[in-house]
Amino acid sequence: MFIRYGYEMSFTFPQATPVVALLDIHRERAKDILDEEPFKARPFASGFTGIDFFGNRYRHFVAPQGQVTISASGVIEDIGCGDAVNCDARETPLSDLPPEALFYLTGSRYCETDKLGQMAWDLFGKGPSGWARVQAICDFVHDRLSFGYEHARNTRTAAETHFERKGVCRDFAHLAITLCRAMNIPARYVNGYLGDIGVPPDPAPMDFSAWFEACLDGHWYTFDARHNVPRIGRIVVARGRDAADVPLINSFGAHEITRFKIVAEEVASPMLDLTELSPQPIEIPVGLRAAF
Repeated sequence: MFIRYGYEMSFTFPQATPVVALLDIHRERAKDILDEEPFKARPFASGFTGIDFFGNRYRHFVAPQGQVTISASGVIEDIGCGDAVNCDARETPLSDLPPEALFYLTGSRYCETDKLGQMAWDLFGKGPSGWARVQAICDFVHDRLSFGYEHARNTRTAAETHFERKGVCRDFAHLAITLCRAMNIPARYVNGYLGDIGVPPDPAPMDFSAWFEACLDGHWYTFDARHNVPRIGRIVVARGRDAADVPLINSFGAHEITRFKIVAEEVASPMLDLTELSPQPIEIPVGLRAAF
């Protein structure tokens, strides 16, 4: 199957400002991109690209004073299957975990394992292990939290999410990650494109989402506490310990976002139609930018 993806964002900068953006498709999917309108800044902004500590592709550029619009779009080929499910996957003993997986066991900016550790063991310590334990954590988070874009707050931590019982996709992911790490299961934060493919249209669509991956039997498996069902067409953009590591835009100075359009939809042709990002582009209210 073919998935059309893309974004268009506009910002106002009071002065020339350095910006680091993590908006490119993850390099592991680069081979699947069939057609692409690459990153463009209007007016032109010079810069360079690179790979960060987590293996994500980033763009560094200096935005000029005034309004700046950045955009990119493409068509990617996808196998069209839901997230892999392996109910027999086991937890790996700490002594056998590779160093890079151990890194995803400790607390981080939004994932306070020290605050929720005892609760995690009380809830999940006597139940099944491995895949079943991670799924039990997803079930708990999915059932406990109320989802709504009006709940977006970019400073909310996993512990606050647990007690407030509400949030957006990043909050669902942070809480599940924290509970997994407390149970000695490495877990990492993921963001990327996720359109409503193979599911009924969402009345509040959001084609960019956050989920997480847990390491079982030496393999990173996808889990999604917000939707809590296997989904088709995930396109990974970035991975990190939590959302603090993978902001879409990190400006080193003041800015105001004035426009955000994003799309991820199944299309019949592998050729990109450059006339419009989407026939019915999704407009994300500025106040919801913390959801990403």
